[in-house]
Amino acid sequence: MTENHTCRRNVPDVDITGLVQEDRVHSSLYSDPTIFQAELDKVFNNTWVWVGHESEVPDTGSYKTAHIGKQPVIVSRDRKGEIHVLLNRCRHRAATVCEGKRGKTRSFVCPYHGWGYALDGELRAIPKADEYDGVMDKKDFPLVRVRHETYNGMIFATLKEDMIPLSDFLGGAKKWMDLFMKQGGGYPIKVLGDHRFRFPGNWKIQLENTTDAYHFPVVHKSFVSSLDAQTSQVFDFLDGDGFVEDLGNGHSVMVMIPELVDLEDNLDAPIPDRFKDFAAELAKEGKDEAEIKRLVRAVGGSGFNLNLFPNVACSMAFFRVLRPISVEETEIHHVAIGGDGAPASFNQLRMRLHEHFQGPMGFGTPDDAEAWERVQKGSYAGPDEWILVNRGQSKLKTSADGNVAGAVCSETGMRAAYRKYLAMMTA
Repeated sequence: MTENHTCRRNVPDVDITGLVQEDRVHSSLYSDPTIFQAELDKVFNNTWVWVGHESEVPDTGSYKTAHIGKQPVIVSRDRKGEIHVLLNRCRHRAATVCEGKRGKTRSFVCPYHGWGYALDGELRAIPKADEYDGVMDKKDFPLVRVRHETYNGMIFATLKEDMIPLSDFLGGAKKWMDLFMKQGGGYPIKVLGDHRFRFPGNWKIQLENTTDAYHFPVVHKSFVSSLDAQTSQVFDFLDGDGFVEDLGNGHSVMVMIPELVDLEDNLDAPIPDRFKDFAAELAKEGKDEAEIKRLVRAVGGSGFNLNLFPNVACSMAFFRVLRPISVEETEIHHVAIGGDGAPASFNQLRMRLHEHFQGPMGFGTPDDAEAWERVQKGSYAGPDEWILVNRGQSKLKTSADGNVAGAVCSETGMRAAYRKYLAMMTA
């Protein structure tokens, strides 16, 4: 049975009604600690939050740790092959029972007093149990289980007891999640590696960034300059046919390269120059022409960013997860993905491409992080205390799925996120 304990300790009473408007948001949303504390409860404790991918817990005893807002959780797979999400807190004196980011174990043991828990959270051992007053029934003190559901390998958890089913929450985003998972090149998606870093800024700054194409040629000029002429043309998309679509519930998709939306389409297209060596290597490995075309088509990732409110993005070729640390600090978790069972050369190239842009020494991450930090700093300056999100507001269209959509450099996705944010913060 899943126990849900929505945490409402010290939740401040704040009114942000006038701070979020359709075309702008107040900069105090980046810097007010009272608002931040309210967000942890009203947003993160009251919705579906991404906590992992099934490939991260592939076997019995596999686990990874994650957070729902600031609450630590463990994602584990038990001996029956079932996945569990557990609050990472001993039921005795509250110490965390798992500190590893990811690994395998037979059980979780509290390092403070030795209480031991099974992979499904059941309490199995209490040292010197007879010393406790009264009867200590182990059945009464399991790790708290958190409700969770999965969609296409992605694991979400919620602390809200009556939260709508995950499928309903994702709504129009499911179509895009399905398209994103095609980048395994015919193989299931698998997490290849990850890295984390923190920047001195509010979590919503990063939430905005993943649906912001407008910044790309400015912030990522060094990245574009590192590409060959053919590839740099691919990333010159501001005047193209891309778009940003509001998918409901705060989710949005930003399509930058429309020809790379469905990676199973147009498999007969010429192989880009940058992937010709890769194709030749696959041929040497004995792959037939059909598989070569499929793997070449998928290796560079999808042509869109999918923002899933409030904490994860499927961003072209990787998962980007945000974790609020404080009102002025956010942790970013970049998760590189490839194909489970795919040729080693495919996954190796996926990693090299990830390192080129999103890796710790890549072109994208340092430039983005500096921009985010500058937004936080600048938000304190001057009498103009509003952040504009009105780009493209008067030029909206209706998408093929009946949703509101704007040009690729519009701020449609930001407005979608803030609309959901406002509804949750004022509920």
